[in-house]
Amino acid sequence: MSEVVHDAAASRYELRLDDEVAGFAEYRLRDGVVVFTHTEIRKEFEGKGLGSRLVGGALDQVRETGRSVEPLCPFVARYIERHPEYRDLLAE
Repeated sequence: MSEVVHDAAASRYELRLDDEVAGFAEYRLRDGVVVFTHTEIRKEFEGKGLGSRLVGGALDQVRETGRSVEPLCPFVARYIERHPEYRDLLAE
């Protein structure tokens, strides 16, 4: 079972598979904007679509907070480009 968990103390969203961290999306908060800086999936979990699951879950949680995002991380930027339902989250 997988879930995306917000670890506010570490400033990242984690994708956990059976309580093991398979990957994470790091961010900085700037003026109420979640600035995604780096996304990483551990080598043994690559190629299974987990990066997309992680970013989609992170963006869903950001939406719930009412914040917007700035995707400095190329993976997050491409994900939003390919999933127009998240474009409304982009900071002006």
